[in-house]
Amino acid sequence: MNYKVFTSESVASGHPDKICDQISDTIVDSAISKDLNAKVAVETLVTKNQVVLAGEVTIHHARLNYNRLAQGVIKDLGYTKQEFAFGSFSPIEVHIHQQSPEIALGVDTGGAGDQGMMFGYAVDETPELMPLPITLAHKLVERLDQAREEKDIPYLKPDGKSEVTLKYDNGKPGSLERVVLAACHEEKIKNSQLKEDLFKFVVTPVLEQFDLKILRKDLIVNGAGLWTTPGPASDTGVTGRKIMVDSYGAYGRAGGGCFSGKDPTKVDRSGAYAARYIAKNIVATGLASKVEVQIAYVIGQRNPIAKDVETFATEKKSHKVIRDFAWSLLDLSVPGIINGLNLKQPIYRETARYGHFGRNDFPWEQVVDKPR
Repeated sequence: MNYKVFTSESVASGHPDKICDQISDTIVDSAISKDLNAKVAVETLVTKNQVVLAGEVTIHHARLNYNRLAQGVIKDLGYTKQEFAFGSFSPIEVHIHQQSPEIALGVDTGGAGDQGMMFGYAVDETPELMPLPITLAHKLVERLDQAREEKDIPYLKPDGKSEVTLKYDNGKPGSLERVVLAACHEEKIKNSQLKEDLFKFVVTPVLEQFDLKILRKDLIVNGAGLWTTPGPASDTGVTGRKIMVDSYGAYGRAGGGCFSGKDPTKVDRSGAYAARYIAKNIVATGLASKVEVQIAYVIGQRNPIAKDVETFATEKKSHKVIRDFAWSLLDLSVPGIINGLNLKQPIYRETARYGHFGRNDFPWEQVVDKPR
């Protein structure tokens, strides 16, 4: 990467698209909790006073209360007031049926739930081995949510976004050039007060963690002016629209499909987690300082049709050593990924905010102690 500056963005947990991701992944979690072999591919759409669920769920010997699951997520996110024109009181349409029997023929025998290519990325810019711009962007919206929930800034409403521009020197992170925050707030609050409070309670605490600073003049808040109506009443949301937010902030490639709303037989999800796991372990063991892993699958087939590793001329060992190490880490058949990373567990709602990568609680973020 030869950019002199690079920008990444993230969104708060109450952003309309993230509402949808969290509802869809709550359905995944609930299905897996009742049936480890459940098959789920669910999309959510939210708009003004309306929620629509559509997709496929196959679950044995149990039923899911889709309305209650969706309402629980929406309430947790703070959409509880009629004035928001969206909330846990909004009507919910459910259009969910079983997985196609033609797809099931391949998936039930261990094949991939879809075709596609997936990428994993790791770089030594942060302790989490993630790019610094997206790491900062995630931390900012996470702190923005905390400032609302903990009443540090009591007039905030659900919803928000961040954007970070970082200068690079010879491919390494340098100074912070710009921070952009969008935060929904009560009508009586002026932008000057909002900016001051965000600088104090959100921006400064986050940047201090990374030994970074920014001047108040380089913080942009609500660029269009006032923002008083949060969420789906202002902006329709759909599952899977934040692929770059979910992955590497566009610093590394992302595959052809989103993650949320899919059980782990869908390689858009599990394959991307496997690729990140391999890339992170290559960097963590010192074999290279920047790594991208690509794998590709065919629907109904167990094993990838292609796989490769790119080290961007940062390798410390031969390509053969790196590739041998990479492919020894994990069986890349679909059952191999699911079992190797223990993906049949209800962990997915938590992935649907602040990114799927860079948080060490997830199994694909673990670093192995493996000779190389």
